[in-house]
Amino acid sequence: MIISTRENFRRQMPIARRFAYFDHAAVGPLPEPTQAAIARWLQQATELGDTVWPEWNRQVEQGRTHAAAMIGAETAEIALLPNTTAGINYIAQGLPWQVGDNVVTLANEFPSNVYPWQNLAPLGVECRLVDAPGGIVDLNRLEAAIDERTRILSVSWVGYASGYRLDLDQVAELCRRRNVLFFLDAIQGLGVYPLDVRRTHVDFLAADGHKWLLGPEGAGVMFMRREHLDLIRPVHVGWNSVQRQYDFANLDFQLRPVAARYEGGSTNMVGQIGFAASLAMFRELGVTPQASPVGAEVDAISAHARHELRKSNAEILSAEVAGHGSGIITFNMPGSEPMQLREKLLAADVVVSCRGGGVRISLHGYNNLDDVSRLLEVIQA
Repeated sequence: MIISTRENFRRQMPIARRFAYFDHAAVGPLPEPTQAAIARWLQQATELGDTVWPEWNRQVEQGRTHAAAMIGAETAEIALLPNTTAGINYIAQGLPWQVGDNVVTLANEFPSNVYPWQNLAPLGVECRLVDAPGGIVDLNRLEAAIDERTRILSVSWVGYASGYRLDLDQVAELCRRRNVLFFLDAIQGLGVYPLDVRRTHVDFLAADGHKWLLGPEGAGVMFMRREHLDLIRPVHVGWNSVQRQYDFANLDFQLRPVAARYEGGSTNMVGQIGFAASLAMFRELGVTPQASPVGAEVDAISAHARHELRKSNAEILSAEVAGHGSGIITFNMPGSEPMQLREKLLAADVVVSCRGGGVRISLHGYNNLDDVSRLLEVIQA
């Protein structure tokens, strides 16, 4: 018997035994392989202490390898960080700014992709916010905001509230044409849709692992093209930043020639071990830089959910533009307050969020028709 990607994926998600879980754009549940990896670490840390530290470190490095393979990068271009915010700040604080420079981003970005850039104001750097009416990103508006003093364009792959997914090839081409760096906040797309950073010229990327990648909170990834290592000054350094990182007695500040130089100190071992297990699962499900069966499943179940919501007279707030959809759908029900509806859904073991002025569902590749039916039963009631 042939098992579909959806069925294979769902069998590894214990959350599905009770909940219709539609909150992956907030915090994703852990798969069984990730639970097992964390449980093994907990037992070892309790009973064996650091006698097995080399094994833990190997598992962490496997996560780096998986992350690199998923996006077509070199392992030397991957840093393992606590979250997306850390990655954005490392780039924002490390670029060699001059008074009068500017950065361009979107007015409807998640705060973590705005505040680090606005924090550069004391350096004389302007943060330009470009409107995205209805959540739809107009690349002509973005380009109009770029001038000869623009150093970097920083945008999200998928809008956290709108669900609008950028065409990264078009954004990358815009950045190359205008000679600006391209920073991608990939947290709402990585693990679902394919990305080849060699084909699509992304300069920097950061993503938490705890959303669509289904890892623990506090473990994420940053990609930096190798040629930018000497451009971005490390502003957070420690023993793990230098070439002879285990030679503690001999101080020699020679930075490692890899992105791991930005990691600074000790790793969140348990978080990164769990993250590595989640990444391994996605690779086993077939997510590669060129293709993603998980993304195909997300698109299929999301299209079904949109159709059924319309039949139930829901007002779809998310933009509907061919080729720009995602697993995120925000909607309102006439006569129902979003927070009240969220509470009713949760009482029925249907998990959603409230974002963008409505109820937000974020469907993953293991969600099925029965999950959507449970959502609709509460709405129609």
